Amino acid sequence: MDFTNPLVYGVPCFLGLILLELTYSKTHDKKDLYEWKDLTASLAMGVGSALLAPLIKTISAIVIFNFVYEVFNPEIDGVRTNIMGWTSFGYAWYVWLICQLLDDFTYYWFHRQNHMVRALWAAHIVHHSSDNFNLGTAVRNGWFTILYKPLFYMWLPAIGFPPEMVVVCLGIEALWQFQLHSVYIPKMGFLEKIFNTHTMHQVHHAKNVEYMDKNHGGFLNIFDKIFGTWKELDENIEIQYGVTHAPNSYNPWVILTHEYKDIWNDTKKSKNWYHKFMYIFGPPGWSHDGSTLTVKQMQRQLKLKKTKEAKGTKIATVS
Repeated sequence: MDFTNPLVYGVPCFLGLILLELTYSKTHDKKDLYEWKDLTASLAMGVGSALLAPLIKTISAIVIFNFVYEVFNPEIDGVRTNIMGWTSFGYAWYVWLICQLLDDFTYYWFHRQNHMVRALWAAHIVHHSSDNFNLGTAVRNGWFTILYKPLFYMWLPAIGFPPEMVVVCLGIEALWQFQLHSVYIPKMGFLEKIFNTHTMHQVHHAKNVEYMDKNHGGFLNIFDKIFGTWKELDENIEIQYGVTHAPNSYNPWVILTHEYKDIWNDTKKSKNWYHKFMYIFGPPGWSHDGSTLTVKQMQRQLKLKKTKEAKGTKIATVS
């Protein structure tokens, strides 16, 4: 059964919505929402990703997903049967819903690992490197992420979901992720309890210490809540977007590769092979001498500082 990837229709919509938001922001109260050089860099990387994606995604969908599907779901007497004994899944509506839910679960862990493993962060940092948060930032994607992303999703065709169904669900997920990059959508009441919303994604893109490495979800926020990475937007905190170690350049190649260069330089700081391994595969910010800190270390420091300040205020009040 053949399906068209939703992104085929999404790309022109992306460009139209970016133009609409850009025009609205320049004619209303957020004239600094877009910076021309930053937008140009984001679009350049988006175009590059759009050119590379068809080739790589075709390989991942046709070769990897189909190969895995064929190996784990051979035809037995004309019926696709999983090696675990059940009949491979068809195209009933509830199968689509289950596939989309499992896609969301997979996206959560894929996204979270992009923040936890520095070698993956080096590819993902591209998306976070802008100091702006707008629909233009949504297309600011690294070119190397698509090389390993399919590996996280191989288990879906392995358990019996048709490869084309997985690809469509991935496309739907990408459409949802794009529209989250807008500051014009306020908190949405009851929906905030279920879905990953625009304000939650603002938290995700913030470099405020208390907001870092939060809200990795795709459609839903339940996995962030289950695994302890969910955080609501505090409207009393002024958000600062971007990353703590920015590329400080509008050159697309510098933006794409600066973290790899930093990793290489860091591995030369110590002759210890464990240290070298951790600089590549440990969490971003890890250092053997404490010269730089991970997000968890920074958040522990912030929590300790606030605790001391609260105790000091309490003592001053009593006195």
